[in-house]
Amino acid sequence: MKAKESVKNYPSKLRESTNYTVKTIKNICKNIGPRAPGGDSEKKAQEFVSKELESCCDTVSIEEFSVHPKAFLSWVSICSYLMIVAAILFFFGLGVVSLAITLVCLSFVVGEFILYKEMLDPLFKKKTSRNVVGIRKPTGEVKRRIIFSGHIDSSQEWRFTHLGGAKLLTSVIVMAVVGFVIGLALPTIAIIKGQGFNPSLSMYGDDKFLKVLSFIFLGFIPLFFTFSFFINNKLTVIGAIDNLTGAIASVAVAKFMQANNIRFEHTEVRVLTTGSEEVGLRGAKAYSKRHLKECQEIETVFCNSDTLKDLDFIAIYDRDLSSTVQNDKRVCALIKQAGATAGIDLPYKPVFFGASDAAAISQAGLFAATLASMDPAPPRYYHTRRDTADILEPKSIEAGLNILLEAAFLYDEQGLKESY
Repeated sequence: MKAKESVKNYPSKLRESTNYTVKTIKNICKNIGPRAPGGDSEKKAQEFVSKELESCCDTVSIEEFSVHPKAFLSWVSICSYLMIVAAILFFFGLGVVSLAITLVCLSFVVGEFILYKEMLDPLFKKKTSRNVVGIRKPTGEVKRRIIFSGHIDSSQEWRFTHLGGAKLLTSVIVMAVVGFVIGLALPTIAIIKGQGFNPSLSMYGDDKFLKVLSFIFLGFIPLFFTFSFFINNKLTVIGAIDNLTGAIASVAVAKFMQANNIRFEHTEVRVLTTGSEEVGLRGAKAYSKRHLKECQEIETVFCNSDTLKDLDFIAIYDRDLSSTVQNDKRVCALIKQAGATAGIDLPYKPVFFGASDAAAISQAGLFAATLASMDPAPPRYYHTRRDTADILEPKSIEAGLNILLEAAFLYDEQGLKESY
């Protein structure tokens, strides 16, 4: 059976679920506001979600985990200032030291941002974040499990996206990358020329070539300083789109089933709202670690939703974590077929920079993929104060809900397959 065949007047019921999602998002934005990872507002939002799930789930639990929220993006300011030091040291003939500093910075960028490792966490204050888990049991024995997930927390503002959108953001990032390349290349040249560590040269003496290079490196200091302002630490955004849309749409799936008396015979349905996604997928990492064994004992799939806004860009993220992680091809196929049933041709797309919760689940060896509808440019609202309930797109939310519901029914009927 398809979701659209499960109840009479399915389009009307789907619209009711969409209206519930929109209304609930507006409620959270108005009465709770921004939800910094590990903060009081994130806690209040998770408690709110827990109460919402109590009306449609057999059990609801709040699972706490530790997080160092300031650590994840701290590499931005740390590396900005270290690269200024590297440029100055190179100018005075300390190329080896300059190169070492640049390599340290590069390790932070790769480790923290590209791979989401917890390299800098011990340097920052620990807080408590939370995941909420709601379970709808089947009528019979549990033979498979589907988990609908989305993160509840919101991000600190990205200044350059707010000030100039995708063009300014891209320009700043490209120039920062060029600065890193300069920081690697110029000291290497000095070392090859035998002048990697000789401060007595007084700015490379008569070597005009190295003198020119040293001034080039110095010229990047204003850029490195500017890059240190990438994150606005004083402003946590509302995050109506990213990602109350995905979190509350997941809740709406269970609400729909309860309202229409739908309970599968052998498929358990879970709703997972994660905390601290914006600081390195910490909630998804904590959930997969805590529930790894039970998710391996019974076939379990994760259908994650994130940023249901730009319907023209709706897609399945099959490659995640800056394209370094392959999400499960069978879950991708499940969502794609669910989209086809809902009348939407879903393309596969990678996450070029950043990640979704599905990446953490996939890294744990579990089966996950993400459904999203966001302009990858990125859009002007992405991680900025523009991400408010005023720009919600009910049509995009309804499309996402329709796909998630069809995925639930398809998975219940056929389980996990290579193709559908």
